[in-house]
Amino acid sequence: MRIFSALLCGVLFGAGLAISGMINPQKVLAFLDIAAIASGGWDPSLAFVMGGGLLAALPFFWLARRRTGAICGGDIALPTRRDIDRDLIVGGLMFGAGWGLVGYCPGPAISALALGQVETVVFVFAMLAGMVLHRITGGLPATCPLTGPQSR
Repeated sequence: MRIFSALLCGVLFGAGLAISGMINPQKVLAFLDIAAIASGGWDPSLAFVMGGGLLAALPFFWLARRRTGAICGGDIALPTRRDIDRDLIVGGLMFGAGWGLVGYCPGPAISALALGQVETVVFVFAMLAGMVLHRITGGLPATCPLTGPQSR
């Protein structure tokens, strides 16, 4: 049941990304290019996609906070940290810069693999390589030029 539920949720999420145009990096870049507001080239539709996703998710987060286990079994592991630290800021900046450069974030990139574009395959490969590198190194090096010395 859990595997079927996960598959169903993944298919629904991927279909939503495809229908909304989120797997098209040009559409995402047109949203992120706020300088195009003056020329009329800015595409605000992504804001509606994000808002719709937030509205759809809020009732489920409310429900999850009141449960001790997931509906299909297993634990519910909601984030407990609320502090904003250097790692969060640097990670957010890196994610945003990557998103702005290529127009993909992980979910849409994986969904866009179905289109078979070389650029998408290269992006997903680089993303997976970065995840493996992070796992192998344990995160940032002890001294990082972007954030200075790290405490572990």
